[in-house]
Amino acid sequence: MYNDYPSRLLEQAVEALNSLPGIGRRTALRLALHMLRQPEDSVRRFSESIRSFREGVKHCKVCHNISDTDTCDICADSHRDQTTLCVVQNVQDVMAIENTRQYHGLYHVLGGIISPMDGIGPADLTIDQLVQRVAEGGVKEVIMALSSTTDGETTRFFISRKLEPYGITLSAIASGISVGEELEYTDEVTLGRSILNRVKLN
Repeated sequence: MYNDYPSRLLEQAVEALNSLPGIGRRTALRLALHMLRQPEDSVRRFSESIRSFREGVKHCKVCHNISDTDTCDICADSHRDQTTLCVVQNVQDVMAIENTRQYHGLYHVLGGIISPMDGIGPADLTIDQLVQRVAEGGVKEVIMALSSTTDGETTRFFISRKLEPYGITLSAIASGISVGEELEYTDEVTLGRSILNRVKLN
């Protein structure tokens, strides 16, 4: 009996591509058929790059950004401001802020935000590692660059309470980021100004 696809292999490729975020079944089919039209060497290089990325990429042992080495280029750069930490939700936020060229300190990637509805608590994030970095000394300011969502505000409050005993400056990116907006989708000019005009929390 004829199904929606003339080939089971095509169906499997569509299902795999459809599992990616933002890729619907029509787009997945279009991509699969596009790859079918490409030379085999080109598709092989494509699949090999994905495999190499998944198997070889590391998380920086300092800030938890992704890296090709144990310590990422940002943490290893002695010219960066070692006294300032920018706390972000994910790797995309690091990339977004770096693209503004307005921030020259270090980062700390949480790996998400506290979200009771999704079953994500403080223990699921790198909050303890952040506190440890501050406790070791040298950090004078921690900037909370988290999304202006309820979960983002909850996470910011929790971290602020954790860091309060260390007497450092706690700040948050300034208004300009719409409520409920994710940092990675914010334009560079607005994001850059929000970092420069950050406000103190304490």
